[in-house]
Amino acid sequence: MKILSFLARFLLLLSAFFTPSVAVDAFTGTYGINYGRIADNIPSPDKVVTLLRSAKIRNVRIYDANNSVLNAFSGTGLELVVSLPNGNLQDMSSNPDDALTWVQENVQAFLPKTKIRGIAVGNEVLGGSDQSLSEALLGAVKNIYNATKSLQLDDVVQITTAHSQAVFNNSFPPSYCIFSENVVQYMKPLLNFFSQIGSPFCLNAYPFLAYMNDPTEIDINYALFQSNQGIYDNKTNLHYDNMLDAQIDAAYAALEDAGFKKMEVIVTETGWASHGDPNEEAATVSNARTYNYNLCKRLALRKGTPMRPKNMLKAYVFALFNEDLKPGPTSERNFGLFLPNGTTAYNIGFKGLKSSSATSSMLSVKDIRHQGSPSSYFLVLAACAVVLLSLNS
Repeated sequence: MKILSFLARFLLLLSAFFTPSVAVDAFTGTYGINYGRIADNIPSPDKVVTLLRSAKIRNVRIYDANNSVLNAFSGTGLELVVSLPNGNLQDMSSNPDDALTWVQENVQAFLPKTKIRGIAVGNEVLGGSDQSLSEALLGAVKNIYNATKSLQLDDVVQITTAHSQAVFNNSFPPSYCIFSENVVQYMKPLLNFFSQIGSPFCLNAYPFLAYMNDPTEIDINYALFQSNQGIYDNKTNLHYDNMLDAQIDAAYAALEDAGFKKMEVIVTETGWASHGDPNEEAATVSNARTYNYNLCKRLALRKGTPMRPKNMLKAYVFALFNEDLKPGPTSERNFGLFLPNGTTAYNIGFKGLKSSSATSSMLSVKDIRHQGSPSSYFLVLAACAVVLLSLNS
């Protein structure tokens, strides 16, 4: 008996040495939001904190590491992913000391009061037109990670980078998707490193853009999570009733083809424009409300996609505000759930900073008929409330 007791204690001790460490998870809920600030008329960061807490949105992604924002989030419990802009990639790739200094000044200095849980190194680099950025991305990722490791922050802050769908080829049907030939040489080493440190594959997925590119072939109801025939993938025998799930599973197929079947996909941007140019007919308040309302309902299910049913879908919505200084088509400046004064752009169950008029704060009778009966509408809002409240658990 003494020998068996000794062996049991020995095996327990041995398991402590060989149990792999759990990778830090920068996204602890299912619903997050992108807080972009390319605007001259949006609320101050402290008011944004009030807005986010009122809406019970816990996970927030910003596109830099602005100190005024980080100070405003101090002590709030809101969880942030900060970003290293594309313009810094080449310097961070070639200068490990600069990477260390950046992490010290923009991350370590604000911990633990400001809950910085992730660093996004660049955004939509691969598949873009600047090859020098593609060449610098992996080096920047490694140097930023090594900086967090040397500062003993690697178990607190997760390192990622977000990709557009430009990195894919043959994405329809989903199971046929692979990485484009021009990005494979950069993508595979990056994925190999991320698999070693436990980082997910981050995808910016926009059914809005896909529909705009091919409105004659794509059913808008399929893009908006509305009732439709969906699509059938003859390779996997899977059926898709909405485009977002199909876009995510296309990413899973590309990852599996590249040898990274176990890597999780997280949606770091998705949304629908509420206003656009004359040639952007799908950019309407009604469509934006429908997409984001149904996205909220989809996330409330807390389930995965047809190809990965056990991987609970997580998504950061784009975006918190309309950003009036963004370049490009009108739609680029109109993805916000909230208007510059902090009131809701349209109602999907959130509260704004101020009381809106009856017409802007409630769905009209016509809108309720369009989306379902009044009772079903309030049931869905209840489901959304469940997922949003769960972010605080």
